[in-house]
Amino acid sequence: MEKKIHSTQKPEALLHRIILATTNKGDVVFDPFLGTGTTAVVSKKLGRKYYGIEKDKKYFIAAKERINKAKTIADDFLDTIENNKSKPRVPFGSLVELGIIKPGTSLFDSKKKINAKIMADGSIKYKDEEGSIHKIAAKIMGAESYNGWTYWHYNLNGSIVLIDSLRQKFITAKQI
Repeated sequence: MEKKIHSTQKPEALLHRIILATTNKGDVVFDPFLGTGTTAVVSKKLGRKYYGIEKDKKYFIAAKERINKAKTIADDFLDTIENNKSKPRVPFGSLVELGIIKPGTSLFDSKKKINAKIMADGSIKYKDEEGSIHKIAAKIMGAESYNGWTYWHYNLNGSIVLIDSLRQKFITAKQI
């Protein structure tokens, strides 16, 4: 457990998750209230550039010492799976609007036990529930959230195919 110097100092583990989720290797992270430098320390460890501002000399000195002691994780281990934030966003409804998949098409889980129908607005209907591909998949799975792109399948010429393949083809064709 790290020793706190500043009254509002955040845990490195929290900043680690935030920085990984919102930036990529080589990005710049700016902290306008540097404090003891937790954001800069974690940024350095994760291969990000960092800038910060601190007016209190005591905290500035503590931050500088912490940053100088921090070691960057070896480059081989910084290549992470691409962040969701950097992936193109394609609403399922766009695929319906463009006619890539048609309203009324059946979607099902990998075992073909759960069936839903695509609605004209891009939502799906399962029993009496209507919502996004993600919301309905989450409800079925009993989860707070769920990735509908990797849950739902459709029939393509007799083959069971993930709907995510439609999104990937769309992204590739549009180069977005």
